[in-house]
Amino acid sequence: MSLYWRIFLLNAAVLVTAVLLLFGPVTVSTPVVLGEAVVLLAGLAAMLIANAVLLRIGLAPLGRLTRAMSAVDLLRPGSRARVEGPGEVAGLTTSFNAMLGRLEAERAGSTARALSAQEAERRRIAQELHDEVGQTLTAVLLQLKHVADRAPAPLREELHQVQETTRTSLDEIRRIARRLRPGVLEELGLHSALRALTAEFTSGSLTVRHVIGPGVPRLDEAAELVVYRVAQEALTNAARHAGASAVEVHLAGRPGGAVRLLVRDDGRGTGPAGEGAGIQGMRERALLIGAELAIGDGPRGGTEVRLDVPAIDTAAAADAAVSASGSGSGSGSAGDLGKGSR
Repeated sequence: MSLYWRIFLLNAAVLVTAVLLLFGPVTVSTPVVLGEAVVLLAGLAAMLIANAVLLRIGLAPLGRLTRAMSAVDLLRPGSRARVEGPGEVAGLTTSFNAMLGRLEAERAGSTARALSAQEAERRRIAQELHDEVGQTLTAVLLQLKHVADRAPAPLREELHQVQETTRTSLDEIRRIARRLRPGVLEELGLHSALRALTAEFTSGSLTVRHVIGPGVPRLDEAAELVVYRVAQEALTNAARHAGASAVEVHLAGRPGGAVRLLVRDDGRGTGPAGEGAGIQGMRERALLIGAELAIGDGPRGGTEVRLDVPAIDTAAAADAAVSASGSGSGSGSAGDLGKGSR
């Protein structure tokens, strides 16, 4: 029965009951006496309550669907509204679930393309910093050394200071280029890249310790890049926003060939603040490889970032490798996925 007819019949039942009371033993005098007024008011109240209860029961599935719609978050896919209620409500719920599936698929595709283009742009900028700016500063350093060797003694000290400033700028540019494009990840793999990343964030005020468990399954390139970027973003948040003094980075294998990345700090914790662009970026990266990301307070305070990467499909990975090798040695692909830290 459709929702229209359900509501119509509910109201019709209440009105018919009211009309039937007119043919009953109840009479109304003119003017109305107190006892008759009490009976009329009681009957009106009973009809209104019955109508409200019946409407609440009939419209309850719509209220549950509305609450499910308001709780949907495309960065946490998989949640669906329960299909229940009369035919029209069940059809509406089914259509909403189908629309939600299409939105999740379209968001995943558009995010993958956007992050792929962003990673390619990061690679291009890092290459230009290394090749153009880096080489220019190196030439400036050589010229300064040549001038300092021939300069008078009073001027030589100032030239040495300019050399140190230029050398510091060159080191900073190289560090930025490494963050933009993790070359160690491409050349030496995820384990070495995480070790280098923890060493880079270690300073006088922040101690970063890495623990890589034995027998960690190998991941494909996209998954390794996602793990690296999530660790980079978590370390950046711990260093800049959490006020942490110690951070631990754990990488370990899980049953079934899965991999878990765990980043814990001793900072001030997540707090009541909402998720910023950095955390949303981590969630988007995790969705691209079907990983689960959880961010919350650690067991001993601070913030805990946990990324669970599912086991790769070896057959699909082999097919992808065969297709990639059969495509020839054309121009390089910018298919790496990820987004840098804030």
